[in-house]
Amino acid sequence: MITGGASVSEKISPAVIRRLPKYYRYLEELEGKGIDKISSSQMSLEMGLNASQIRRDLNCFGGFGQQGYGYSVGKLKKEISHILGLDQRYNVIIIGAGRIGQALMGYKNFMLEGFNVVDIFDNDPLKVGTEIEGREVQNIAMLDSYLKDKSIDIAIICTPKEYAQQSADLLVSFGIKAVWNFAPADVAVRRGVAVENVHLSDSLYVLSYKLKEKIKGTGI
Repeated sequence: MITGGASVSEKISPAVIRRLPKYYRYLEELEGKGIDKISSSQMSLEMGLNASQIRRDLNCFGGFGQQGYGYSVGKLKKEISHILGLDQRYNVIIIGAGRIGQALMGYKNFMLEGFNVVDIFDNDPLKVGTEIEGREVQNIAMLDSYLKDKSIDIAIICTPKEYAQQSADLLVSFGIKAVWNFAPADVAVRRGVAVENVHLSDSLYVLSYKLKEKIKGTGI
């Protein structure tokens, strides 16, 4: 039970939300090692975050720690799992059977993490009817009738950029409430629909910058 602190329904900083998965993965690792408790100072050293920042982040959702004890690894992991919605299961479809769509279709950890990828769609007649990871590629023209019969929580867009917004609009019009967009162009959705735009190249650009700075620092 979450007690004290801000209500989860209140506005929480996006920066805090984006740190929660990092906390979750760290706690999962500790749990795997059989570690029962952890202090914010220990977390700070191992995660590279400020201890007071960690406490402030977690206090946004409730008082999870105890003075002189720290945090219970299992309990904190469970609470963060609940905050992130990872204690539920979600049905997922993929729009776009290109390389990224195929790669995501074959990512086995989705199922382990509660995300059940049930089908993949495309409009290319050369792809429709073929099989990817044991699933037949569906014709996107059938998406409307498909969604009337299926309970789908999340749609993943893996189309070329010129079809990304069109795909998002179509999905939202059919009642999809969450969109994970891998197309190389941001999509916008109406209020009440969740969207996460992913740019795979961004991390590579940051890495390129870091490499350039390292080379500059060594005089190479």
